[in-house]
Amino acid sequence: QGKPVESGGGSVQAGGSLRLSCKASGFTGSGNCVAWFRQAPGKQREGVAGFSTNAGDTYYSNPVKGRFTISQDVSQELVYLQMNSLELEDTAIYYCAAEPRSWVCGTWSTSRFRYWGKGTLVTISS
Repeated sequence: QGKPVESGGGSVQAGGSLRLSCKASGFTGSGNCVAWFRQAPGKQREGVAGFSTNAGDTYYSNPVKGRFTISQDVSQELVYLQMNSLELEDTAIYYCAAEPRSWVCGTWSTSRFRYWGKGTLVTISS
């Protein structure tokens, strides 16, 4: 199990879409949680979406529910975050986090995730 690696960030206009990828080697088998967090300037890091590999359960925070979709490609060891209907408030650095304990999914507790990527910047403009 190594640190996750994010990709796919960039700039897009409000209302647009973007897909982030997380290479989560060693975390796509059963019993893991891979999640996306984000941190906007001057704000605390917050949970966005989580994927439990036990049964494929997904978790979303209220601000993104209905707009973002988290999914997994087991063969590629990738976890995607498809972001649609992007809003100015979605501007942040997005981090992929992984933990070999599937129950942490949905807790949104940063202290429970031991493996973090370096983040990828998403900028939404008007």
